[in-house]
Amino acid sequence: MAWRNGAATAVVILWAALHPALAQSGPTQIPLAPPATLPGAPPGAPATDPSAPTVAPLPEPAVGVVIDWEVRNRFRLFRDERDFLRHVTAGRGRSVLAAEQTLAVETGGRGWARDTVVRLCSDAAGRVIDDCVRDGVRESYLNPADHRIEVRLAGAVDPSAQCAWTFEDGDSLPRSLAASCREPVNLRAVYGKPTVVVVDITDASGAPPRRATTEILVHDLLIAGLGDSIAAGEGNPDRPVVLSDEGFCFRRFIAAGRSEFFRPGRQGFKGDKACDSGRGADTDRTEWSRLSARWMSAPCHRSLYGYQLRAALALAIDNPRIAVTFLPLACTGATIEAGLFGPQQARELNCGAAGTASCPRSVPGQLAQLRELLARAQRSHPQRTLDLMFLTVGANDIDFSGLVADVIIESPGERTLFKRAGVIGSLAAAQAAMDTTLPTGFHKLRAALKPLVGGSLERVVYVSYGHPALSPEGGACSTSRDGFDVHPAFGVDGPRLAPIARFVQNGFFPRVEALATCTGGVVCADPARDRMTFVNQHQPAFANHGFCARAADDPPFDRTCFSTEGTSFAEGPVDGAAQPLACGVRPSEFRPYAPRARWIRTANDSYFAAMTFPEGVSPTMQPSDLHDATWGVLSAVYGGAVHPTAEGHAAMADAALPAARTVLRLPQPDSSIVAEPLPTLAPPGPPPGSTGLAPR
Repeated sequence: MAWRNGAATAVVILWAALHPALAQSGPTQIPLAPPATLPGAPPGAPATDPSAPTVAPLPEPAVGVVIDWEVRNRFRLFRDERDFLRHVTAGRGRSVLAAEQTLAVETGGRGWARDTVVRLCSDAAGRVIDDCVRDGVRESYLNPADHRIEVRLAGAVDPSAQCAWTFEDGDSLPRSLAASCREPVNLRAVYGKPTVVVVDITDASGAPPRRATTEILVHDLLIAGLGDSIAAGEGNPDRPVVLSDEGFCFRRFIAAGRSEFFRPGRQGFKGDKACDSGRGADTDRTEWSRLSARWMSAPCHRSLYGYQLRAALALAIDNPRIAVTFLPLACTGATIEAGLFGPQQARELNCGAAGTASCPRSVPGQLAQLRELLARAQRSHPQRTLDLMFLTVGANDIDFSGLVADVIIESPGERTLFKRAGVIGSLAAAQAAMDTTLPTGFHKLRAALKPLVGGSLERVVYVSYGHPALSPEGGACSTSRDGFDVHPAFGVDGPRLAPIARFVQNGFFPRVEALATCTGGVVCADPARDRMTFVNQHQPAFANHGFCARAADDPPFDRTCFSTEGTSFAEGPVDGAAQPLACGVRPSEFRPYAPRARWIRTANDSYFAAMTFPEGVSPTMQPSDLHDATWGVLSAVYGGAVHPTAEGHAAMADAALPAARTVLRLPQPDSSIVAEPLPTLAPPGPPPGSTGLAPR
């Protein structure tokens, strides 16, 4: 935070006047009155009463010595400082992407969040809890009374010197302690009030003490994260599902031919793994739920890997003299109307460390949640306001998931059934929603957000989407089953994908930017205050990391077991039940957080990382049992297919950080992300020279 010289000087002068025995000369000198004479003494006699006690001389200023301080465990969502320090070590002075890749390697691709997720100031459903024990001290998360500070000396200090410290905040008695000058000193500084620090340094030479002083004042940033699955971090469970090396049977929606197939199950599941037992629907549900992947918020599939949390965490890492109180509210499936304004269905219904607690069946609107949290935060600190909001929303308003389903569901039987269920969308419907529903929603949203951010939407940092389907070779990904053969009905259809990819890049992305920034023909009542801070600098990088990107240094499992021809899994039921992968490698060797070329989860990735049982879907889509054909389809997409990986989210966080620092008036690092123009896809039309694209 910025140093206010005038205010700091005034505090030091006032403090020195009240405590003359500890005062020192500061940036502004206190003028001395001319010497007076005692009554009855001859003119010019010293103004000294021999009977008065002698006042010790003030210590000399400690030239070349600086009092340095920082806030401990300053990302306040983390209960344990060890989790914060892990990110400080990996991330200080580096991009979020570089830090994520380092942590991925350190954890062998298993992910850093698997342990952190159980040490947060939030409950099993992901809701912020105000009464939180952080590093052994009970705190109010929304209304912090103080912050833990570490103070140390820097500069020309004798290693053997002793330090006498005094801390004064104006309300309580001064706190004093003595320690070696080599050792840091810890204290709790009152929130919202300056603490004046004075240290007297005495070295072994017997020279008079030297004195240094400074002021501690912590700015606790209140940051909220709102939006949809991209905002939430969908696709990246904090604790991935542990895969069994044996097969698990699923049915299919076909009457002729083989109607069963086997894929890796969940490790430790002792229930029915075959499709022909005829057991009841709920027989094995409890056991299955206990082995689920774990999320920061299961109802919302909210993850610690999401870009919003990573950006807020990076602000805390880079700025040692602030604290960050983050309010995570984004939820998978959210639209502006159902999600931000109104409630939405929960994604999963199993919460708790062992999946034994029940999640709420619906999630309240994010705006209502935010208003309630702000009201609670202002009970003790009426002036506490929202400093920043991260926002990504709009894709579900045009049914982007329906467009994805249209591309990846190839089998005629499944296509027919999912079209009837409304799962498969169309470009015409998406265009109509973008022209009508989306502008109306943004207009309503701007009006609702302004009172929450002090009347100016500059504080709303809208981070746009990364294109999921661009090929490093140019254009959209081509026809292939690479990464999508986890279900027999899946595969990427190039001719269907190409126009959708153009619509997303040339239509949806510019439209979202215009709506967020009051440009491109979008009329706002007060553009200067209705314009959000817009971020899309990550989009050029995503063009090289779509779901079809592959590289020679991809994880060995991916290169060996995920076939580019779509033959990753054993064909027959006997082989599939015993050893479901055709490569012969154990499924449990998959590493969801290993660095890889693609920053987008494929259907295979989604199944291997999350394998989500869709309990939060509508009754018409609810599976009847663990082997149900609907569950077979949704298990491969409901956990985040065609969503950014942790690396993708880290790149989004890196793009969001310069904008966030500008809004918060925080210093920018020496190097920052440079904006590049988006690659331009060819105008709509048939692929050149053929009616279809050749398989890869």
